[in-house]
Amino acid sequence: MALILARPELNLWERLYLPSILGGLFITLRHMVETILLRVFPRKRTGPRSLMEMSSTGLMSMQYPEEKWPMPDGYRGAPVLVMDEGGREKCVSCQLCEFICPPRAIRITPGFLPGADVHANVEKKPRAFDIDMLRCIYCGMCEEVCPEEAIFLKKEEPIFVGTSRQAMIRDKQELYRLGGVMVRPIKKWDGK
Repeated sequence: MALILARPELNLWERLYLPSILGGLFITLRHMVETILLRVFPRKRTGPRSLMEMSSTGLMSMQYPEEKWPMPDGYRGAPVLVMDEGGREKCVSCQLCEFICPPRAIRITPGFLPGADVHANVEKKPRAFDIDMLRCIYCGMCEEVCPEEAIFLKKEEPIFVGTSRQAMIRDKQELYRLGGVMVRPIKKWDGK
């Protein structure tokens, strides 16, 4: 059974919505006057700066290549691949990062080292290693699970831009270019 509620009757003043319209106009006028007064008589602030004041122009605009917003403390970075000191790929195509990735952003196609390589019978290397940056949630699970320390979240390159979905898929060469060489204290192939 439906419950029917009686609506209160509105008087003429309430039906005109005039108090609401005047209230909105008053708020707009108050903000306009405050903005003009702050431009004419700026105040010196001693506390933290607001987002509006962080830009050099005083507006919410920014000259991008020269000015950048500071990254928050909790930002982990974007995933990249790194090489060892000898310029060898550290990734051995174990595919753990692909299996652990919650949004399935990583795709690895295993390959083999060439027969002339000293480690050809010991390790593999990825034929293709793609990360879809539109799907990546920057959780860091790929970095945690990697047994070879081949994938890292790098904070220095936070912005990935592209004009299409395909341009946002980073391939192996691009990931190695962004990651570069990482010197680690453990050298597994040295006979020491």
